[in-house]
Amino acid sequence: MTWPAGFRAGHWTDAAAGTGCTVLLPPPGTVAAVDVRGGGPSTSQTDLLAPQNPLQEVTALLFTGGSAFGLGATAGVVDWCVAHGLGYDVAVTRVPIVPTAVIFDLGITGNARHPGPADAAMACEAAAEAPPASGSVGAGTGATVGKLFGRDGWCKGGVGVATARTLGGVSVAVLAVVNAFGDILDERGGILAGAWRDGEGFADARRAVTEIPPAHPRLVEHTTLGAVLTDGALSKPEATQVARMASAGMARVVAPVHTPLDGDVVFTLASGARPATAFAVGVTAATLMEEAIRTAVRAATAVRGVPTALDRRASASA
Repeated sequence: MTWPAGFRAGHWTDAAAGTGCTVLLPPPGTVAAVDVRGGGPSTSQTDLLAPQNPLQEVTALLFTGGSAFGLGATAGVVDWCVAHGLGYDVAVTRVPIVPTAVIFDLGITGNARHPGPADAAMACEAAAEAPPASGSVGAGTGATVGKLFGRDGWCKGGVGVATARTLGGVSVAVLAVVNAFGDILDERGGILAGAWRDGEGFADARRAVTEIPPAHPRLVEHTTLGAVLTDGALSKPEATQVARMASAGMARVVAPVHTPLDGDVVFTLASGARPATAFAVGVTAATLMEEAIRTAVRAATAVRGVPTALDRRASASA
């Protein structure tokens, strides 16, 4: 599996509690951008990444469970970066710039546990220059999909990773954390994972607006997060365009997507090691986003009584 040089990724997982976090540590000087599409994002320091703002680089990126509580885990990444001499040089010190985005996994944890600073620091310690594990690990440990009927119909979500090289030799990787309200569609447009009803199978969540009354609480509890990593050289506006294109890939596989109930966010991290175009990187990233999201649910394992989509199908055919 191709992986952009210099990027490190690490998970911290508490499978018993059903939560975790994932840290991405890019090479120094990496340009960052963000695209926020969901109506209920829970993030910190994303305003710095807007194309009109002068800051170009980030030190780390944190995805975590715990909803807004999980934002506190950022301090652990900041402290770890300080201890390792990483951060934005402001002459008198280095200030770590660590954007963070969270998923709502309190429904699976019962709010008994959420990641804290020490947990995020352990994810940093675990980081390696290689694709991290996919499935119910890291920030995807407590992720679920198919929320139309509430917990009784959930399937497990998780973390998914996909990589490729462009024709010009630029490495691109996408990491997705899949905790969506909607269904995850397979390569033919069928439902790979979603809201399950015993005796009926998977419902089509897109019909909820006109045909199927949703039984799920109306709170903002759902999110798909994505990060595009590339060794290509992109300006901040170009990196923003790549994030937008990757969001389009998300829209091809999550349905419905970017709803008022979802906190969907995509980041781009571009290290600048190779000449690149936003067109080639963006098209590649959009395709990889589809693959990473499907991988997240295919690699998922049951956590705290929530089965996988494969488990759902197996029980129906038994």
